Amino acid sequence: MVNFEYLYRGLCGMANAPQASSMAGHLGAAVIAGYFLGEDHADVDSEVIAAIERDLNRITGGEESIWFDPKKAGITAKELFKPFPKEPGRAPLIDSIAKALEANIGKTRQSGHNVIFASIAIRALRGHRDLATPKLVAGIEKLIVSFNDQHPGRGYFGKQRGWLNGDKVPSEDLAEPSSYESLDQMAEQVIDTLITTASEHRQGFGGLFHLINHAAALTELDTHGYTDLAIRGLPAHQQHLRLYRSLPNLEDELGKLESTSEDPFKPDYWKRTESKQWGAWLTHRIKTLYGFHTLLRYIEDEEKRGKALKRFGYLLA
Repeated sequence: MVNFEYLYRGLCGMANAPQASSMAGHLGAAVIAGYFLGEDHADVDSEVIAAIERDLNRITGGEESIWFDPKKAGITAKELFKPFPKEPGRAPLIDSIAKALEANIGKTRQSGHNVIFASIAIRALRGHRDLATPKLVAGIEKLIVSFNDQHPGRGYFGKQRGWLNGDKVPSEDLAEPSSYESLDQMAEQVIDTLITTASEHRQGFGGLFHLINHAAALTELDTHGYTDLAIRGLPAHQQHLRLYRSLPNLEDELGKLESTSEDPFKPDYWKRTESKQWGAWLTHRIKTLYGFHTLLRYIEDEEKRGKALKRFGYLLA
């Protein structure tokens, strides 16, 4: 198991994030995801746990601070993890995070980060209700509210067209709308998309990393008692998938992607401390290992599971 202290430190990182930027929530969410990775895979080798904790220490130490300008914000990435004053937990306050999400879950916001952040905080607090203290919950609620007016994210369409916000992508560029109406169908389509496109060098809308994590977050909302809210989030995820599918394969411009066949639940894999091809990988590797294996629970076909595990290697390299 990953040390329990990381769960609380991650919650503090999320609750303090509004002092920096909405996307600074990446840092705390990744630390919580690392804790859950250990919780969900309790039989993993102790060397893997130590490697996960190493990366969580890198995050809490401020190594990946690209999500905001510390000088402008007046706070460093390391300072985001400052603990909150001691207060008694108040479990009913957890619903305020879900209520904040209700206001923006209907549209794609920053590649699904509103859902990803809310879901991971809700799981943490519902599992440890003594941590749902008023100031901490208020900080996370503020983080989710900060997505209310944000765009769907950005995608890169090559040198000639450059980067486009999701709401500026021409309708003729968008793939046909996805037709899933349930979480199970969503999981199938996301895993199918991973299998068919993982080797294609697309950039933007969070890539497969956030498409997976957005979907996993909706399933976790369902698991932790917010089924209606999760279903309300399906249209926004469908739009996220359409935006991702609109991106061109830019292998000729950006380079050929590499994969790895190493098992991320074995120690040798964790000798890899940087990605060969992905930015902001320190947080994304941890979060997407958690999200991918959360989503994989919905896939019963063993052949498809095997293909997905193999193609996931493109995100792990």
